[in-house]
Amino acid sequence: MAEYDFESLQKKLKKELDSGRFQHTLGVMYTAAALAMAHDADITKAQVAGLMHDCAKCMPGKKKLKLCAQKHMEVSDYEQKNTFMLHARLGAVLARDEYGIQDPEVLSAIEWHTTGKPEMTTLEKIIFIADYIEPGRCKAADLPEVRKLAFEDLDRCMYVICRDTLAYLEEKGAEIDDMTQKACDYYKALFEDKQNCSSQEKIFIY
Repeated sequence: MAEYDFESLQKKLKKELDSGRFQHTLGVMYTAAALAMAHDADITKAQVAGLMHDCAKCMPGKKKLKLCAQKHMEVSDYEQKNTFMLHARLGAVLARDEYGIQDPEVLSAIEWHTTGKPEMTTLEKIIFIADYIEPGRCKAADLPEVRKLAFEDLDRCMYVICRDTLAYLEEKGAEIDDMTQKACDYYKALFEDKQNCSSQEKIFIY
């Protein structure tokens, strides 16, 4: 397993983020570690992915686009118009190239922490959820219930977060990333399948 110098990573990262974003990052790191403990995942990988997930967040949009070009990263029309969404994919590349993070599981968790996707790994789900529920977050609907659910059922929590995020974006009239919709559809179907299986088991028992 790779060993990480968390003190050095934090010191370097602190120079790239504003104070609020850095505090959020620490919150995600600690929350991800707690979720890893609860769901029998690798704690160190959860910590480093949580720490690095927003490493590209505070860059201006033009700089993000320039770096994407330099790194030969394709940028969708949606990302061209919503450059803030690039920080996850670009962050994975910078975590690898600038911070020396080589673990593909960690890099993938960074890449998908904003939009989510179908069939996420446990680590990917942990970082996605930790980003949403860390202690500094306070604006999302039903946050206490979502936080409780995160330690009970990652898949159901993914569905609730995606569902609520889409509802929020639709209410604002904001454009929605296709992958977030796909993630919501996937975890909704998974949740409904579990409910149906549970109901059938109860009928069989009784």
